Amino acid sequence: MHRLLVSAAHKSSGKTTVTLGLCAALAEAGSVVQPFKKGPDYIDPMWLARAAGRPCFNLDPYLMDDAALEHCFVDNARGAHIAIVEGNKGLYDGLALDGSNSNAALATRLGLPVLLVIDARGMTRGIAPLILGYQAFDKAIRIGGVVLNRVGGGRHEAKLRAVIEHYTDVPVLGAVAEDERLAVMERHLGLMPCAEVDDAAARVHEIGRLVGAQVDLGRVRALAASAATGFDAPAAAPAAPRGADLRIAIARDRAFGFYYPDDLAALEAAGAELVPIDTLNDTRLPAVDGLFIGGGFPEACMAELEANAALRAALRTAIVGGLPTYAECGGLMFLSRSITWQGRTAQMVGAIPGDAVMHTRPQGRGYVHLQETAAMPWAPLAGSGELRGHEFHHSSLENVDPTVTYAYRVKRGHGIDGRHDGIGVHKLLASYAHLRSDAGTHWAPRFVAYVRSQRALREAATTPPSLALQV
Repeated sequence: MHRLLVSAAHKSSGKTTVTLGLCAALAEAGSVVQPFKKGPDYIDPMWLARAAGRPCFNLDPYLMDDAALEHCFVDNARGAHIAIVEGNKGLYDGLALDGSNSNAALATRLGLPVLLVIDARGMTRGIAPLILGYQAFDKAIRIGGVVLNRVGGGRHEAKLRAVIEHYTDVPVLGAVAEDERLAVMERHLGLMPCAEVDDAAARVHEIGRLVGAQVDLGRVRALAASAATGFDAPAAAPAAPRGADLRIAIARDRAFGFYYPDDLAALEAAGAELVPIDTLNDTRLPAVDGLFIGGGFPEACMAELEANAALRAALRTAIVGGLPTYAECGGLMFLSRSITWQGRTAQMVGAIPGDAVMHTRPQGRGYVHLQETAAMPWAPLAGSGELRGHEFHHSSLENVDPTVTYAYRVKRGHGIDGRHDGIGVHKLLASYAHLRSDAGTHWAPRFVAYVRSQRALREAATTPPSLALQV
């Protein structure tokens, strides 16, 4: 399997732009490219998927064990000519002191040669000890090439190439000049999702053209092809497909788009037909058995969400009436009474007795450890009931009804109030935590089973006694 890791010396080196450009340029040249993103992230994978024309999957050593990582990588890379993994932060960065969840550890686990992106602004001779230090720090890591990013011109590039060639044995595979056309719009949670960028396709094409013209694609392919042979984690035995026996609405629009593709596949494998709804334009909720609203940027669309009073009323009626619902982060905000941001307050669905208030600084950021409580509406998680996820939110939930129950006790992270997450009301579970089903939480089949059980209870309650006896 031809594969490589695109990493960097430190965050904000431009590795996302370089990876995006490589995926777009290689795909445009006829290669089947499978993108991956290391760590918890939704927005970068959206752009990478747009560039490659294939869903981007997240590889997270902190949330996933080795077997899950390998299966995710191997199973989803099948049929691709090249698998490109974009790292997060720097090559050796990670939470663990021993580097066990770093980009380097992922490269070792998956046999990935490294393409190192270096922000070359203000550097000349000093680039050599940087590269040498990264080589020496972990001899198991093979840095197979570097891409110089934000180069200041031809003269600057020539000096950098001469220094690297003289002092190191690492080849320079490209030099990307500083160029405003390579910028992707950002806001408070990082890059803007491509679904909100009207000219996303044109931007991706232009970034692919610029990067492809300044990076030697043939040598990048050769580096990926040089990955050690023998890495062949066994494919996960495919579960017998279960026909869809229930319908779950899922918010998919400019306001809500933070979903992991393997989680959506897990919902379908458990028997759910996913029915997309547009919270900005749809005026009614279709006939469904459950509802899932993931994360996103409801604050950026709060005027439009407020204006769609018909759907907000329909959602409130359905949820208060007992529709099994799961919401994460942005979904929690939308289902609250209101959102306040930048001096303005907009009315939301009102199914959650609380108000979302945006702040300038993150209220919760990073990995979370949660302990399920007796208030968890779904079937309990096997074992200790402890699970891991991640959160990144600038909002807090204020004025919460003190009688509500919580499905999680927060052991690490912030959640709703620093001690609790997973607010439970009606048949709704809403939390700031984002979960991965394949990372040991198994939330997707558990939610589908809960939806199925609630439908069975409703059907039993509406079956006339005479018919029940006949059955």
